[in-house]
Amino acid sequence: MKMLINVAETVVADALRGLAVAHPELTVDVENRVIVRRDAPVEGKVGLVSGGGSGHEPLHGGFVGLGMLSAACPGEVFTSPVPDQMVRAAAAVDSGAGVLFIVKNYTGDVLNFEMAAELAEDEGIQVAKVLVNDDVAVTDSLYTAGRRGTGATLFVEKIAGAAAEEGQPLERVQSIARQVNESARSFGVALSACTTPAKGSPTFDLPTGELELGIGIHGEPGRERRAMMTSREIADFAVDAILQDMPPKNPVLLLVNGMGATPLLELYGFNAEVHRVLAERNVAVARTLVGNYVTSLDMAGASVTLCQIDEEMLRLWDAPVRTPGLRWGI
Repeated sequence: MKMLINVAETVVADALRGLAVAHPELTVDVENRVIVRRDAPVEGKVGLVSGGGSGHEPLHGGFVGLGMLSAACPGEVFTSPVPDQMVRAAAAVDSGAGVLFIVKNYTGDVLNFEMAAELAEDEGIQVAKVLVNDDVAVTDSLYTAGRRGTGATLFVEKIAGAAAEEGQPLERVQSIARQVNESARSFGVALSACTTPAKGSPTFDLPTGELELGIGIHGEPGRERRAMMTSREIADFAVDAILQDMPPKNPVLLLVNGMGATPLLELYGFNAEVHRVLAERNVAVARTLVGNYVTSLDMAGASVTLCQIDEEMLRLWDAPVRTPGLRWGI
């Protein structure tokens, strides 16, 4: 496979160096693998720290900035960051108001963030945590005990980030983050496998003419493999899988997310089909976001995330945000 890299061993470091020169509003520590808002710590503000394996960009480094994360810890490709990164990030953003760790439900991330929280508290930093586990496709996968954390991570980081930006206290920011996660569900579909720089070839075998329903963001298996379906058929399947798990009571936020290699032409067409299904199921959509946000390197495919919202959550979603990957209201 052809890749726009130097060598596999320096892919993450090279990307961080590029991020640093493109976004001087961030402080990027390439050696220690920590990305921080340049104005951190902000007095009286709860710090939001997240992270995970690289390969899912713009998650998480692309969501550092006003209205979202205070810091992010990128690991190697599809590999959890280490506790030292998380402690360093927490120390960099702690203003005395505490720090919230936002953790996707993958075993390595969970264990390392728990260890980091203990180490940070030993240094006098108050830490709270929220676990994101929104994927309805499968329970207990290659990387997970319980449901995987996927597209809802963006909703959690944006809405909790807005609450923190307003100066809300740590307990309230954590409560809002948990509410968002509990109100969100996701389902993903792969049309092709991704290729890691280290392997240089597809991470799993997906024959031509087939797709994987319920794929994970590391290429973990989904519910089933089928012959290729139309955009309309995929939308029906994905939305119904979500609504069976979470019958909607309120309007929803909708994320139609590309897995990395699917062009916007296809994603917008898929978005039209998702809206059609939701309208047929009498689900009101308050806001829609379409694009590549929680990716899996060069995987072709898409995921759908729905989040039931109330007026307060919608207000926080609409609040200004300025990050490399998400920007409005500024």
